[in-house]
Amino acid sequence: MPADLVGLVAGEASGDLIGAHLLQAMQQRWPELQAAGIGGPRLVAQGLQAWWLAERLSVMGYSDALKRLPELLWIRRRLGTRLIQQRAKLFIGIDAPDFNLGLETRLRSAGLWTAHYVCPSIWAWRPERVTKIRAAADHVLCLFPFEPALLREAGIAASFVGHPLASLIPAQSDQAAARVALGLPEAGRVLALLPGSRASEIAFILPPLLAAARQLVAQNPGLRVLLPIAPGLRAQVEALTHGHAVQLFDGRAHEILAACDLTLVASGTATLEAALFKRPMVIAYRVGESNYRRMKKLQLQPWVGLPNVLAREFLVPECLQDECTAENLARAAQVWLDDPLAVERLQARFAELHDSLRADSAHLALEALAPFIERR
Repeated sequence: MPADLVGLVAGEASGDLIGAHLLQAMQQRWPELQAAGIGGPRLVAQGLQAWWLAERLSVMGYSDALKRLPELLWIRRRLGTRLIQQRAKLFIGIDAPDFNLGLETRLRSAGLWTAHYVCPSIWAWRPERVTKIRAAADHVLCLFPFEPALLREAGIAASFVGHPLASLIPAQSDQAAARVALGLPEAGRVLALLPGSRASEIAFILPPLLAAARQLVAQNPGLRVLLPIAPGLRAQVEALTHGHAVQLFDGRAHEILAACDLTLVASGTATLEAALFKRPMVIAYRVGESNYRRMKKLQLQPWVGLPNVLAREFLVPECLQDECTAENLARAAQVWLDDPLAVERLQARFAELHDSLRADSAHLALEALAPFIERR
């Protein structure tokens, strides 16, 4: 293994996308650099040596994490040992803070440089994580402009690098072209269902989304319903969608967001993607009841969905836990379908949000990481 090895861990689809974008830029600047660790299909396609695939880290909530804890700890221990033995120049943990912060702390204690990409949401819940971040990361790459100041107040070096999605997603998407690419007619309304990228999310969130879609189709004849499937989840999704008028696609979430008029979307990065595509949405989320009670106690602000968090107001409705019912989702979605002026106002706010997040993320990230990679 060459001396210029960088360790990477991305545990979810959003981290895989961010990581692939970063790795491509790193390889262009440092052609001899090689990367190894844990990632999904995008990182692997970009050249990551995947010692484990990202799906091995996929958990949802406390109970699921507890069941998987021995396996996750074993993977983290083995990964850390390999990186220490091979003296990686830098380790970059991409999101997945429950996995990465502990790994970063161990690596840093062993003399390796560490960076964490995507600031944990200390401003939303679990503020005690700031202590863990300070012990774990030499530098934090932040997606949102207000985060570096919060971290610097806690004695943590940080840089705003913009959100890569804000540069990848065009300011104005071509809805007609997206529909052609998906084999859809240009006319007619389209509803996108985005229930998440993890098996547990599909189990909890997809059923009410499907039931809401059924109601919306009944109220809006001709409404088409599209659902992008995350890798490895087709069998589960097909079982749940049997008997529903839903068109399934392997991936292609961005094309579907470009093509749709409205989305019912699980809370997470997909809500930001929908906002960047300027699509009205209803945010949905459900977890196990015990998990929800724990999360609710730690919540620091009234908003859960990223568009609302960034706007500091409820731009779009959130249907969470007991409120995540077919009736509530369909009712909130119908408001968008019935009020084009409200949609125009929302799209104007989303355009402002898009501008605030757009930056040359790759360049800014490389400038922040260069001192570690180029240090001899």
